Amino acid sequence: MPPDDLFPELLRRVRGGDQQAAADLVRHYEATVRRVARIQMRDPRLRRSLDSMDVCQSVFGSFFQRVCLGEYELKTPEDLCKLLATMARNKVIAQVRRPHVHRRQECRPEDADGAGPEPPAPDASPVQQAEARDLLDAVRRRLTEEERWLAEQRAQGRPWAEVAAERNASAEALRKKHDRALQRVAAELGLEDWS
Repeated sequence: MPPDDLFPELLRRVRGGDQQAAADLVRHYEATVRRVARIQMRDPRLRRSLDSMDVCQSVFGSFFQRVCLGEYELKTPEDLCKLLATMARNKVIAQVRRPHVHRRQECRPEDADGAGPEPPAPDASPVQQAEARDLLDAVRRRLTEEERWLAEQRAQGRPWAEVAAERNASAEALRKKHDRALQRVAAELGLEDWS
């Protein structure tokens, strides 16, 4: 884990799209995310069809998309560790609850049609990075002007209390408004596992 005093700077760089900072973050937390995923995958059938690396990539894909929108208020490395662990647990639970999803072992190569986007790997290719930017642009276009402003403030790392004081509003009300806006846009874009 990065030291507490370097964490805010690392997070600021990640929010700003710094690929090296993103790679550093993945390097620090990948083992934790994979360990949580493996613990959650108790069922041997699930382990045959889902790998902890799949879960890890999905977690980091969701995390990087959402952190750029300023959704998370993370003050310490421990906060990030708890968030990523929760996301990993939720991703595994989502897979357990969706038996109709074609999993790796259940699909023969000749049956695969390539449908359905894969989440970008932490070391995403230029094409995957472009897709992530396009998705972020699509999200921003669907936000109202005020929702976009809130997302920008959060992406800059400003705490809810500070943003609320500037707007003379409740920090909790602004946080809920921001969360509802992102959930609405996720539904509009068909992003089912936005967790």
